[in-house]
Amino acid sequence: MGATTTGSVRPAQAPAVRVRAPARLHFGFLDMHGGLGRRFGSIGLAIDTPAIQIRASAAPHASAMGPEAERIRTYLFAAAAHLGVSDAVAIEVEEAIPAHAGFGSGTQLALAVAAALARLNGMTVDVFDFADVLERGNRSGVGLAAFTEGGLIVDGGRDGTGAPPPVIARLPWPEPWRVVLILDEGVTGVHGDHETEAFRDLPPFEEARAAEICRITLMQVLPAAATADIDTFGRGITAIQDRIGDYFAPHQGGRYASAAVAEVLQAVAAQGISGYGQSSWGPTGFALMPSEQDAQALVASLKQPGRLRFVIAKGRNSGASVSDI
Repeated sequence: MGATTTGSVRPAQAPAVRVRAPARLHFGFLDMHGGLGRRFGSIGLAIDTPAIQIRASAAPHASAMGPEAERIRTYLFAAAAHLGVSDAVAIEVEEAIPAHAGFGSGTQLALAVAAALARLNGMTVDVFDFADVLERGNRSGVGLAAFTEGGLIVDGGRDGTGAPPPVIARLPWPEPWRVVLILDEGVTGVHGDHETEAFRDLPPFEEARAAEICRITLMQVLPAAATADIDTFGRGITAIQDRIGDYFAPHQGGRYASAAVAEVLQAVAAQGISGYGQSSWGPTGFALMPSEQDAQALVASLKQPGRLRFVIAKGRNSGASVSDI
C-alpha cells in the first residue's frame, strides 16, 4: 500500500463518490491481418471479480492511496485537465484488479477515476473520448465496453482515424455459466514497451486464418452464447485461443505465458472441458463451466500446493457503477 500527494487546492467540498468497475477477459483478436481496413477486432467478457473499487472525495490537495497510487495520480491529472476541473480530490483504492495479468486493469482504473471526478463535479464523461486521451483501447474496445455496458462483447477493430473500436455485437452472458480463473501471481503478462515491440515484430497474420477466426466468432461463438450452448461456445473460444496463442508464442514463451497455468489447462482439457485458454497476454488462464457446482468441482480437482490461485467468476451484464456516498 502506498500513497502520493500533489496538486492544487479546492476551495469547496463535494460529496464522496464510489466507483466499481469490472475486470474483463480478452478471448482473442479477430483480424490481425487488417486487409479490409480495420485491424485487431476482439471478443471478450466483463466479469464480476476481480474488480476495481475506488472512493473519491473533495480534499485540500490531490492524493491517491492504495495499490496503483502512481497510476491513479496520472489518470487524475489527465481527467481533471480533460474535464476542465480541479484535481484536488482524494482517491482511495478499496479493491484492485491485478495489474498486467490479463484483466485490463489500466483501462478500468483510468475510466473509474474519470467517472468519479466527473460525478464529484456534477458532470458526465464520455469514456470513449477520455480513453482516447489516455490511449486506452489502442487495440481492443472490449475494456471500454465492459466499463459502459458489460456482457459478452465483440468490437470491430481500429481503422485509420484513431477512434476507439466500435462495439458491433453485445450479448448477455448466460446467468448460470461460470468462469474459473487460474491466476499465477508469480508471472506478469507482456505489457508496456515489450507489448509494443511484440506487435511491431510479429510476422504478418495470415488472411485465411483471420477469416477462419471471424467465421468461428460469427457462426459458432455468438449463436452458442445466444442459445446458452456452452459446449459449442467453449469449442469456439478454444479454437480462437489456439490460433492466437500460437501466433503470440514467440513473445510469451509458448501458447500460454505461464508454464504452471499451461499445465493446469492441460488437465482441464483432459477432463473434457471444451472452453479454456488465456486472457490477453496472460498469465491468467480460464475455464468455462456450465454452473457454479461444476466450477467448484473443477477447482477442487485442480487445487494443489503452489503459487496458483483459483477464483470462480460470473459474467457481468452491466457496466461500472457510480454512486454518491
